Amino acid sequence: MNNPKKNLLSNRLLFFVLIPLTFAFKPLPVSPIVNFKPLPIPFEIISKIPETPESKLNGEVSIYDSLQLDDLGLSKQAFIEGLKGYNYLLSEGKLNNDNILSIVDFSLPSTEKRLFIIDLENHTLLFNTYVAHGRNSGKEYANHFSNKPRSNMSSLGFYVTLDTYYGDNGLSLRLQGEEKGINDNAESRAIVIHPADYVSEKTVKDLGYLGRSLGCPAIPAQVAEPIIQTIKEGSCFFVYSKNQKYTSRSPVLKSAF
Repeated sequence: MNNPKKNLLSNRLLFFVLIPLTFAFKPLPVSPIVNFKPLPIPFEIISKIPETPESKLNGEVSIYDSLQLDDLGLSKQAFIEGLKGYNYLLSEGKLNNDNILSIVDFSLPSTEKRLFIIDLENHTLLFNTYVAHGRNSGKEYANHFSNKPRSNMSSLGFYVTLDTYYGDNGLSLRLQGEEKGINDNAESRAIVIHPADYVSEKTVKDLGYLGRSLGCPAIPAQVAEPIIQTIKEGSCFFVYSKNQKYTSRSPVLKSAF
């Protein structure tokens, strides 16, 4: 038979044993998860890839494809060399009208539209038209080039456009040759951009080739004024040919990145 007093004493002893154990094993308080603040990650730093001259050039070369300049006949090599020289002249602080690149592609015959004027900033082909070469540079193709006075030949390489004036051919644009020994006599030779009636589809039809100049990159009279007004005063003007002698000597291409 159970003893009530004995049971009461046992229960009291158990109480005094369990209570301290309960407090001993009570878990430590934990901060609510909403108070967790992770350290910020500087995404703007780790995700930005610095632009290099090579990546910049590759980005600009994409303009060639987007404008389908290959379909219009412009040599891709002419475009790449033009960009290199443009970027070099820009880095030297020589370009004021600095979104314009003009390329004359003398690898094309004079019967084709071989002057390309490109707005690099807005990715736009502004003009594509005929341009003459010097009478002693060749007939249908320009194959011979000179920097000498009275040679009546075209000069290759990079130029910077200067100011305009009205001469015997009307509104004309002076050019400054940027390559010593290659085209730096441009001003003394009076090599300028000017309109000419012999630069026309009619001349091509009558002669089988375009009319020729005394060395100037003459252009059609109908588009001369808008072209000159667009490219004047500090834009890059590049005259290209598949000419290894020029490529190996060009001070601009050697300095370009």
